Amino acid sequence: MEARRRSTKGGINQQKIQPKPSASGDSDSKPAKASDALPLPLYLTNAIFFTLFFSVVYYLLLRWREKIRNSTPLHVVTLSELAAIFTFVASFIYLLGFFGIGFVQSLVISREDDLLDLDEEEFMRDNDVDVDQLMSKEDSAITPCAVSPAPQPNNIAAAAGKTPSYALESKLGDSRRAASIRREALQRTTGKSLSGLPLEGFDYDAILGQCCEMPVGYVQIPVGIAGPLLLDGREYSVPMATTEGCLVASTNRGCKAIYACGGATSVLLRDAMTRAPVVRFATAKRAAELKFFLEDPLNFEALSLVFNSSSRFGRLQSIKCGIAGKNLYIRFSCSTGDAMGMNMVSKGVQNVIDFLYNEFPDMDVIGISGNYCSDKKPAAVNWIEGRGKSVVCEAIIKEEVVTKVLKTNVASLVELNMLKNLTGSAIAGALGGFNAHASNIVSAIYIATGQDPAQNIESSHCITMMEAVNGGKDLHVSVTMPSIEVGTVGGGTQLASQSACLNLLGVKGASKEAPGSNARLLATIVAGSVLAGELSLMSAIAAGQLVNSHMKYNRSNKDVSKVSSV
Repeated sequence: MEARRRSTKGGINQQKIQPKPSASGDSDSKPAKASDALPLPLYLTNAIFFTLFFSVVYYLLLRWREKIRNSTPLHVVTLSELAAIFTFVASFIYLLGFFGIGFVQSLVISREDDLLDLDEEEFMRDNDVDVDQLMSKEDSAITPCAVSPAPQPNNIAAAAGKTPSYALESKLGDSRRAASIRREALQRTTGKSLSGLPLEGFDYDAILGQCCEMPVGYVQIPVGIAGPLLLDGREYSVPMATTEGCLVASTNRGCKAIYACGGATSVLLRDAMTRAPVVRFATAKRAAELKFFLEDPLNFEALSLVFNSSSRFGRLQSIKCGIAGKNLYIRFSCSTGDAMGMNMVSKGVQNVIDFLYNEFPDMDVIGISGNYCSDKKPAAVNWIEGRGKSVVCEAIIKEEVVTKVLKTNVASLVELNMLKNLTGSAIAGALGGFNAHASNIVSAIYIATGQDPAQNIESSHCITMMEAVNGGKDLHVSVTMPSIEVGTVGGGTQLASQSACLNLLGVKGASKEAPGSNARLLATIVAGSVLAGELSLMSAIAAGQLVNSHMKYNRSNKDVSKVSSV
């Protein structure tokens, strides 16, 4: 067992680190440094060599300049020049090899103090940990992916709280090991097992500094495919990540009905992300002066130049202000290319605010966002003005398709839509919720394609309309969604699985031919999928199939937590 404790795993020695005793026998003294051998303090030595280096360089340049003027061969050198050359080489070697040694030592010593300087036996005793058990887990080659390996002995300091959890990645230089150690520390601290949360099989480097901090694993969400969705003459297989039974199947049935009737058509009405800072003045009159200045068409061009300088793709479209006493809320709207664009808009807004200080030095910026945007909250301003992509999508469903595929009739659908989606939502005081379940489809596609799931709130604003056409035989169905917030670059779209789903739809990354076209296409696909989901669910309710279908397909008694993964 002792041999196993001293084994090396992943190229890192796992032997217990023993402190080196000092000359006086004090084992608690500071470890020796390479700079201790220098006759002078490190900062003085560095300063001396730094001065020598530039002095001799300057001297040699002057001497060579004189030789060139006097036509003296450069290879003929005097004793003083030889000494200068020797000093140059020596100082260069020192600066190249040793300058900044104090900074390097601080990193190394900090790393050792945080990760290697904890006595292993003392930690095991204080925390009641069996190292043999830990090592047997660590050495197990075949384990379920949900079981997290225990941290290696020389990393147990992190589990004991010596190293901050957020610093593990930078300290170790290994994102996967950092997640494993953080996970084990969490389990020991809380006394709760995370055995059901997968650790292996995920690229933790891909999320570092981008998507999620302090990871301890990842959550599995199954991805289903609905379609083909025939939209604007093209077919799309729509990925949907969800844990709700019947959702993919229901959307798929709607896609089938749309396909059988020649497909759906969509129109993108507007493309503009927003950000609204809040600023304050001493008086309401002064706040109103800034409002008039910003909304004056004569000033828009200058403001646009300032805003647009922050990005290649961000282009200011409009500025609208709301005032509350001496507080001014400024809603900037701009196009953002293929990015969802929140960061892009914020950068442009900051540029404009800095510019405005020239004319309004008494302006007090309270916050870069004053909720007049409005992001991740249900708000009438998004429902009325739009945010992100505003899309309307429609289809005409033939009578025979309504009967055979959707198992209902046109009259029942029209009546149900009026009483449920329109009247019922009005009675409830709904804000943008005049639909059956648009958020279901939006959330599923957002998770699958790496969008921000929280923006499902405003992105699910939708009004569903159904009307009998062609003498009452056929059904005209449409969804109007004023604030679909999506992007195909940045954030979670760069992760492997989400990138694969975007690739399936043909909208991966940024469009080089027409910047912004991929994000706009994704928005129309979201609207088309919502149209299919609305059509199918409304038909199920009209036909009295909703409860039966969920009882049949969404009530499994299997305990999947007991199923072992291979």
